[in-house]
Amino acid sequence: MSSARLLQALPVPAGPAALGVLPALTRMLAGEGPALLPYDAAGIPEPAHGPDTPLDPGEDDPDDPTGLVVGTSGSTGSAKGALLPVSALAASAAATRARIVDDPRPVHWLLVLPAHHVAGIQVLLRAIAEGTEPVIPDLTGGFTARGLQAAIAAMPAGPRVTSLVPTQLHRVLQDPEATAALAGLDAVLVGGAATAPALQERARAAGIRLRTTYGMTETCGGCVYDGVPLDGVAIDLAGGGTGSGGLIGISGPVLARGYRGRPADPAFEPGPPRTFRTADLGAWAGDGTLHVQGRADDVIITGGIKIAPALVEAALAGLPGVAEVVVVGVPDAEWGQAVAAVVVPVPGSAGPDPAAVRAAARSVHPAAAPRRVIVVDALPLRGPGKPDRMAIRALAARPEDV
Repeated sequence: MSSARLLQALPVPAGPAALGVLPALTRMLAGEGPALLPYDAAGIPEPAHGPDTPLDPGEDDPDDPTGLVVGTSGSTGSAKGALLPVSALAASAAATRARIVDDPRPVHWLLVLPAHHVAGIQVLLRAIAEGTEPVIPDLTGGFTARGLQAAIAAMPAGPRVTSLVPTQLHRVLQDPEATAALAGLDAVLVGGAATAPALQERARAAGIRLRTTYGMTETCGGCVYDGVPLDGVAIDLAGGGTGSGGLIGISGPVLARGYRGRPADPAFEPGPPRTFRTADLGAWAGDGTLHVQGRADDVIITGGIKIAPALVEAALAGLPGVAEVVVVGVPDAEWGQAVAAVVVPVPGSAGPDPAAVRAAARSVHPAAAPRRVIVVDALPLRGPGKPDRMAIRALAARPEDV
């Protein structure tokens, strides 16, 4: 009989009922019981992750057990299960706490993200590490600024922190009272997708203590805050050095052990140091911080010119009338790919003038001017609230939008 530990499926309910998984997570952090596979209780666990079956050789370590197998958000269309050791989860919680709160009192966390994704479950794990109970509002009707405001009002006194995605932050900034409530927190982490500089500026101007984060499931969530790696985390750029760009590699104590059922996956380079090689392009800014330029496979090649969508999105996000914007490439017979901008207008406005959009994009590169500017009520989302670029490309490529 095999002595391998079991990977047990863990259904995670939405809203306050998610508090029911805290005992299982507490035992897991103590190295007790099976490894856990969190999944949305409204659905079924991903069969490819092997729920309720033993972990394979190399997927566990008795001296540092695998605590969680968390599904990636599947940005390439192929979701994987990241094997997160207990030590990595603990290191992530400790390094995050040290970076964001300079207060010896226990931190109170507010959860407004799906708790089965890494960003949401990290809120639960960080609360456990603090010995506090997270505040979890009922968001079954969807996230609203007023719902967030009410949840903040229900938080105990002491250091208070929450984690948002950019779309949520934008919605809060449309409501002055909710904005004031958010500004009362000691830290507001924002990640899961690129946060436009214009959105950051608006939030900070409103007094919100914003901390931009970069990371992924394979690094137990955010591991770079405001462009600076957490303590113990190191960044290298494959094919680049100081002052130049390349594929971002991450090493340090927060790394996953690998992927469930995918031994020796090439994304995990053995080292030393052992490194997770992302699909994201990055460069070092003049002040020594990391500037993430977006996924390498999102780069648009139009007429032989390479355009980084993230740079164009940053330029467009500051235009009057633009609430959110995603830039994608769509097939084009003449240029190979045509640049398309999909824009969500500020509520109550008709959105930006297409000519202004094209002029702003040209400030990045003459070839970056969108040939299509498409206005939508909301962006398609996936995972914890990231723009679904595959769906957005399909939307932008519709013949009626040409």
